[in-house]
Amino acid sequence: MFLEIPDGKDPIGYVWGELVPGIGPAAATLAMSVYEHSTLGLREFEAARLRVAQINGCLFCQDWRTERDGTKVEETFDQAVQDWRTTPDLDERARLAAEYADRYALDHHGIDDGFWQRMRVHYTDREIVELSMCLGSWLAFGRLNRVLGLDAACVLPSHAQRS
Repeated sequence: MFLEIPDGKDPIGYVWGELVPGIGPAAATLAMSVYEHSTLGLREFEAARLRVAQINGCLFCQDWRTERDGTKVEETFDQAVQDWRTTPDLDERARLAAEYADRYALDHHGIDDGFWQRMRVHYTDREIVELSMCLGSWLAFGRLNRVLGLDAACVLPSHAQRS
């Protein structure tokens, strides 16, 4: 990380809270809202989130697993998301969520009518908007953490053991 973090300060708390107090807390509220208020199923939520994390390269986001009611996706889910085009381990909603994340992050101009027709078979308009807002949050804030090197400062212990 190239930012100067004062001794004893949590890098995320310092950068997101103290360094830009007019912006950081509001951004953190948005970032947390997608977890606290999402109505999407866990598998499609995590498929989209993990695909953005893989594209962003954010170490923390790739290591993180969202938990709902004591349930998380299986340990190998990240590999299924990486292989979203060919894996049999994703249902159609999760596969579409990963594809949407991929297109949203890498080729948003290429999202065509055929894709939207497939999405509308499996997702309501509300779910599409919610997923879009989640993707925007993860793309922006995961990339911010990666670019500023914050992802390496807040990596979960399980990632450090795999390195």
